[in-house]
Amino acid sequence: MILKGFEALKTFLAKPRNIVIVGHRNPDGDAVGSTLALKLYLDKKGHKATVVMPNEYPDFLHWLPSSDTVYRFDWQNSQSQKAINASEIIFLLDFNALHRVGSDMQNTLEKYPNDFAMIDHHQQPDDVKYMYSDTSICSTCQMVYQFIEMNGDVDLIDKAIATCLYTGIMTDTGSFRFRSTTSKTHRIIADLIDKGAENDKIHNNVYDANSYGRLLLLGQALSNLQIFPEFKTAFITLSEAEKNKFDFQKGDTEGVVNYALSLKGIIFAAIFIEDKEQDIIKISFRSKGRFSVNQFARNHFNGGGHDNAAGGRFDGTMEGMITSFKKLLPNYKEELNSSYEA
Repeated sequence: MILKGFEALKTFLAKPRNIVIVGHRNPDGDAVGSTLALKLYLDKKGHKATVVMPNEYPDFLHWLPSSDTVYRFDWQNSQSQKAINASEIIFLLDFNALHRVGSDMQNTLEKYPNDFAMIDHHQQPDDVKYMYSDTSICSTCQMVYQFIEMNGDVDLIDKAIATCLYTGIMTDTGSFRFRSTTSKTHRIIADLIDKGAENDKIHNNVYDANSYGRLLLLGQALSNLQIFPEFKTAFITLSEAEKNKFDFQKGDTEGVVNYALSLKGIIFAAIFIEDKEQDIIKISFRSKGRFSVNQFARNHFNGGGHDNAAGGRFDGTMEGMITSFKKLLPNYKEELNSSYEA
């Protein structure tokens, strides 16, 4: 764990401040939940906090409390810039490096004259003035709970804050099934339920709100599944044409890679998604056991994340992506075959 400048940050926040809170590009449940929870907490402490996201997030997260106050940097640029320019500090949540917000917003943040405070659980964080980093914690939402706890303010967590935190912890732990889900995580979840988080409704809002097109897209993705039992590996592909065929919406591929990992005997899974807007292949990796997809993504696909969940990108065609990936697998055969025992 890295806890840097915490007492100085407490002193800085002892009087009302203008604050901006930023999540990463293509924000997921943990990014949205943690930024909104921190905003609601800071507002209760007398600050003026504004959440600015680099771009849109999935529709199944728009029901979260205070979601309607979020600025999108790509779409509401003037409002976002105004909030950033007026702020006295920027909190960076659920990402470890400024490039994770996308080049346009990165350029703005790199010119920011004041300080950053980072709360994040990804490996190898950038150095900023104030930092709470812990790669052993399952989600940034759990870290925000513990940040509030360290400030002695757990009693300020109300139903709205609890709902946001529960959502992020639930989504980043695969509904509490990943190894990073600890007994402390469950104790925090119990407290969030006691404070008003309605676990059944939250789960339904996130996981039982599929469109017809999303289910058809999932069927297409599963039909594209390829398996390499000798490497205990499977991957899924989705082309731009396939996405368009089923009226793709942001968030529709969330969690699809886990279907590949759910196969018996598979410990390394990936999904490759064509993104014509950025002219890249977006990649999500998942693994079981000791095989680090974080290191694999860093070594080969300009990415990173956690040991068992990471992302990356490939600048080229889908055919080139598949060829490159297949060529790498023999180099990891021994590691893949010894990294996990069911």
